[in-house]
Amino acid sequence: MQTWKVVKKQKNKNKQNKPWGRRIAALLLVLATIGTFFYNFPNQWNKLVKTVNPSLLVEETDFRLGLDLQGGTHLVYEANMASINEDDRVDALEGVKDVIERRVNAFGVSEPVVQTTTTGGTYRVIIELAGINNVTDAINQIGETPVLEFKKPGQQLERDPTDEEKLELENLNVSETQSAKDVLKRALAGENFDDLMNEFSIEQERENRGVLKGVTSEGYFGEFAGIIETKRLAKGRIYDDVVETRDGINIFRYDENGESTELLLSHILICFEGKQNCSNPIPEIEASVKINEIKGKATNENFSDLARENSVGPTSANGGDLGWANPASFVDAFKLKALSTDIGAISDVVETEFGYHIIHNREQRSVETYDIKRIVFKKSTVFDVVPQSSPWTNTELSGKHLDRASVEFDYNTGAPFVTLKFNSEGGDLFAELTTEYIGQPIAIFLDGSPISTPTVQQAIYGGSAVITGDFTLEEAKLLAQRLNAGALPVAVNLLSQQTVGPTLGSISLEKSIKAALMGFALVALFMVLMYRLPGLIAVVALLLFALMNLAAYRIFGVTITLAGIAGFVLSLGIAVDANVLIIERLKEELKSGRGFISAADEAFNRAWTAIRDGNITTLIAAGVLYWFSSSFIRGFALTLSIGVVLSMFTALTVTQVYLKTMLEIKASRNEFLFGVKKEKE
Repeated sequence: MQTWKVVKKQKNKNKQNKPWGRRIAALLLVLATIGTFFYNFPNQWNKLVKTVNPSLLVEETDFRLGLDLQGGTHLVYEANMASINEDDRVDALEGVKDVIERRVNAFGVSEPVVQTTTTGGTYRVIIELAGINNVTDAINQIGETPVLEFKKPGQQLERDPTDEEKLELENLNVSETQSAKDVLKRALAGENFDDLMNEFSIEQERENRGVLKGVTSEGYFGEFAGIIETKRLAKGRIYDDVVETRDGINIFRYDENGESTELLLSHILICFEGKQNCSNPIPEIEASVKINEIKGKATNENFSDLARENSVGPTSANGGDLGWANPASFVDAFKLKALSTDIGAISDVVETEFGYHIIHNREQRSVETYDIKRIVFKKSTVFDVVPQSSPWTNTELSGKHLDRASVEFDYNTGAPFVTLKFNSEGGDLFAELTTEYIGQPIAIFLDGSPISTPTVQQAIYGGSAVITGDFTLEEAKLLAQRLNAGALPVAVNLLSQQTVGPTLGSISLEKSIKAALMGFALVALFMVLMYRLPGLIAVVALLLFALMNLAAYRIFGVTITLAGIAGFVLSLGIAVDANVLIIERLKEELKSGRGFISAADEAFNRAWTAIRDGNITTLIAAGVLYWFSSSFIRGFALTLSIGVVLSMFTALTVTQVYLKTMLEIKASRNEFLFGVKKEKE
């Protein structure tokens, strides 16, 4: 008996603890209802805390509304696929869609919708521009064929300078030149040249700042050598005028002269596995055999032809010609071999970090060199007075030269990359670009915006190129799609335009809100009159259901349309239906003589399967509508799906917590409040 009593007391204690858990849950749900209300309507929160504590104010944001609720324009374009292979048309349409999305986003349209359809053998793009009613410029630009451009590094103005800007630049240059001449007077008067350089020169701080060694008349700083030679400037003298170069305005002093040997060289390069900048590496033994075979054939007369046929690298197209160069500018092994090769002779094979070479020393000359020291002053350019400039300049290469872009995969790593195939003219232009800009980026622009800026690793000949990088498959596909959009001549024609004015949109929104509130009020009235206390509890749960729906629209960025509101109202009806099933089951259990709490438990347990099956079938139908339709229908399906999921939560959790918490109050266990009369034993 002792043991039995202890267990019974413990059991009763546990029973007494359960209501407290439900009461806490009910309190949390009440707080959640209040919290979601203020989350959905932050203006109400701000009104509440404005006078109490202004630091608690939050940003007020509106719901995202579709064009039928705030006004806007609905456009339908059809793509002309007559010149596109049938297998490529779907990809081409996706490329057009991407281009249109980029163009629409550039207009600052809030949440534009761009979709494609391919039904009935037509290829169409549907565009919804919410909040935009005057879109004449947008329509004109959307209909233009995409423009693909290849650009090289270098500043380029986006507009011509105005007369005022030209005058400003002229005044700046006069002022800058005068400042340099003032410093020149001080240098000529005997002030320390190094001190003046440290004070005024715009060159970066470095060990050999201001020092130029080995300047020749044909080199980068040929202006200085030309003045020394023509003016017969004496060593140690400062030139008595300023000199303008590409770097700026200069004051210079001639320090020393010398002599340098330059060679006129050509070479043939065969790269192999493990060497730098080798795009198509071959085994080393194969490269060795090949270079020695070429060496056996090479003569002064056929060297350039052999280079064009066999050499790799940027000079192969011009017969391996390296031009006049100081051997010191080459890597050590190449320099030593070039210097040891007689004029008019062809060297033995030499290996460098780039592969195997043979060198043709065609001619040799001695050139006068000069060592100088200079002070550089800024000289403003048109880019300093015209702010709209680009770090890229146009080239002749464009989308008309690109035949096709596609995604391929590395055989070893499986990593995706993008391949480009140019036509014959484009291949020649691309070869010139890549030869000139090795180690620098060549940017690809679509509709004036960069879509890729790959760096040139080596000169590329033959009209084929590869863009590699840390691409995901989707990124590689998108880049290829954009390249093809600018290469394929896909024109789009405007089929229809429908405009919803902002006034009509606001009227639709106002009526929709009134309809939703009226519908909720009628449902609440019906539930209270029909089911009394359980109906009232269901209404309180439905209030949280409605607020949670609105919060979900904010969190997931749902664009609310008239069809979306219809989906919400329908989901509200489904939520009511779930509560009706539970309440009707509760009434049956009460009529059969069960206690209130026991009847509630049984009602929820037995109603669950019917609610679950009905909601799952609704979700399946909504999923089909979402994935196989577009525009307004998708909005309806999305809001319906969100509502169905939340309705199961509120019906089976929120209603249950509120109902069982209420039943803990003895006064609520009244047959009249539940609209039933228990069967008497």
